[in-house]
Formats: sequence, C-alpha cells, structure tokens
Amino acid sequence: MVIKPKIRGFICTNAHPTGCQAHVNEQIAYVKEQAYTADGPKNVLVIGASTGYGLASRITSAFGHNAKTLGIFFEKPPTEKKTASAGWYNTAAFQQAADEAGIYSKNINGDAFSHEVKAQAIEAIKADMGKIDLVVYSLASPRRTDPDTGEVYSSTLKPIGQSVTTKNLNTSKRVIDEVSVEAANDAEIQGTIDVMGGADWELWMNALNDAGVLAQGVKTVAYTYIGKELTWPIYGKATIGKAKEDLDRAATAINNVTASLNGQARVTSLNAVVTQASSAIPIMPLYISAMFKVMKADGTYEGCIEQISNLFKENIYGDTPRIDEQGRFRQNYKELEESVQQRVTDIWNTVDTDTIDELTDYVGYHAEFLKLFGFNVDGVDYDADVSPELAISNLL
Repeated sequence: MVIKPKIRGFICTNAHPTGCQAHVNEQIAYVKEQAYTADGPKNVLVIGASTGYGLASRITSAFGHNAKTLGIFFEKPPTEKKTASAGWYNTAAFQQAADEAGIYSKNINGDAFSHEVKAQAIEAIKADMGKIDLVVYSLASPRRTDPDTGEVYSSTLKPIGQSVTTKNLNTSKRVIDEVSVEAANDAEIQGTIDVMGGADWELWMNALNDAGVLAQGVKTVAYTYIGKELTWPIYGKATIGKAKEDLDRAATAINNVTASLNGQARVTSLNAVVTQASSAIPIMPLYISAMFKVMKADGTYEGCIEQISNLFKENIYGDTPRIDEQGRFRQNYKELEESVQQRVTDIWNTVDTDTIDELTDYVGYHAEFLKLFGFNVDGVDYDADVSPELAISNLL
C-alpha cells in the first residue's frame, strides 16, 4: 500500500515502516559520530524503549557504548491492511541495525506495569545478560493497572488550585486561540501520580534487586520535564508536575534499596521536545514552536538523540555532572537559560495566527511531529508501494 499520514487532532493514527527505519538510522548515525567515555554501560534495560527519549537511550547505549540492551515497550503490531504503531517499526529498525552490527539486543512487547513483564525481563537478563548496570525508565502512558489490586488508574492534564485559560496553538486548525482547563480534584491529582509518578519505577528496581540482577554500582534514571513559568500552569505546577515530583520520592527510595550495591538513582530533567506525549499537552505545541525558533537561531537546539547523547557524556558518565538542588541531573540547562526564556516569552506574548510562521518555527515543529511516525524523513519515497507487515526479530 501507499502510506500517507492520517492525522486526527494531536495524534497520527498510522506510521510508515520505511520512514521509521530511516529516522532510526539517522539517530544511529549521529551516535556513531560521537566520542563516549570508555566506562559507559555494558548491560542496559530500557523500560519504554520504542520512541522518544527511551529509544534514544537505547540507541546511545548500543551504538555509543556497544552495550547489550533489553527493551520493554507496548506497541501495536501491523496487519495486512493496517500499519503498526511507530514504536513497533522503530524497534524493528533498531533490532535490524543491532543484528547487523553484532550487538546483543532483545525485546519484550507487553504491559511494563505488570508483574508478568517484570518476571519475563528478569528471566531474559539472567539467561543472557548477567547483571544490569543501567536501567532507563522512560514510560509515558495515560493509564496504569495496579499489578497487585487490578485497579486502573488514569492520568489527567489539569492545573491545580484554579482553572487556567491560556494562549494555545491549535494544531488541527493552525490558529492561535485560547484553551481553558478546569482545575483537577484530589482524585484526579492522585490518579495522575499513580500513573506517571515513581511507583512503577520503584517496583521495577525492587524486583530487579530482589532477583539479584543489578550490578555493583548500578545506575538508573527516570526522565522528566520541569520547564519554566510559561508551561508551569498546565505542566510543572499541575497534575503532571505532581506526578513528576513523586519521581524524586522514588529516587530516594531506590537509592536506599540499592545502597549495598553503591547504586545511584537520579531523576533527569530534559528539554522540551516533540514527542507523542508532549503533542497532547495544551500549550506545549506553541511553547515548543517558539523555543525552536530561539534555540535554532542560537545553535543550541537539541532533539531527543542529541539530548540523550549529551546526557550520557556529561551527566550519567561524566566527571562533573550538573545536579540541581533536588538532586536531579540537569540536562535542560540550555532551554532554561534566562535569555532563552525571555525571548520565548516575548514571542508567546506577541504571536497571533497571522504571524505563526514569522515568529515561531511551527513548520519545524510539524516536521518533527511527522517524523515521529516515519513521515517527512529525507530520502524516503512516500509514493512507493510498501507492505505494512514487518516483524521484530529477537522478540521474546
């Protein structure tokens, strides 16, 4: 079939297998050009390994450090008439490249929140990897089923304390309008913490520790976005922000559990980038489009692979890591520079529908959005007839 993007609201409902492969190969090529420290990871577990920062972490581990990786994800496989999700095709491309390079890599497609997937991962680690020295936790999900009670928790994107009306870039209509979001109640706040907080990260690390598969000096990171004043009303100081604060609690608990191994758990603050998750959050498309304009002009913009590559070099395995007052790795320092934030704020305050392309880089934002699903990738013939059916090798 000839596959063209099918966009509904803030999501794309299909993906292009050849385009996803080309996008993954672009990231692999970038990593291969970098220089990394010799004392990097050797055996890596990536929970949430198929898109965004998780995929970038897996690529950096494998192709930057020649590490064995086990990737956990929950993706939709293809059928004869329907494409797979982008993460499925991304993983197939990553695995093909790993196979060709002779780098160990295996995959589990299932609910990472469940006890069953944790047990399956531990079995694979014991069989092939021995001890894990880096665990990357990079999950984004709207719901989570409690593995003990079966209760289903749901997250929500709402402010706390009072409702918020703010400027917004409506990507469906390509206009600047306003969005109003009611304040969350206590149940919605707690539900978001239960889904997007640190509970599952903690469960994973406890399970791995109890199974004896964590190496001496094991490191683990969980990714977060903090932002600044413009995004705080619906992000940093909202329900998602409360969930992200719970990651700090979990990091402390994990450090206590892994103390005998001299383990290190740190939350990592990263830049805003175009991901399937961020595109769903009100105000983020406008903020990111303005940020792109400023940081690309400065030559400081970094996408997922550049951010994670530098995270490994500067912080996780760096001699002088940047650590904030909460003990988090600071990889977002370029975005949060005062001059950058002021210029983004100036754009935010003045942009309207007629000046979107002049004042922001919405064209770049939309191009990055399409690339998430394998579209708009250089060198790909999107008029070619391709089969949506593609298998992932080494899928457990």
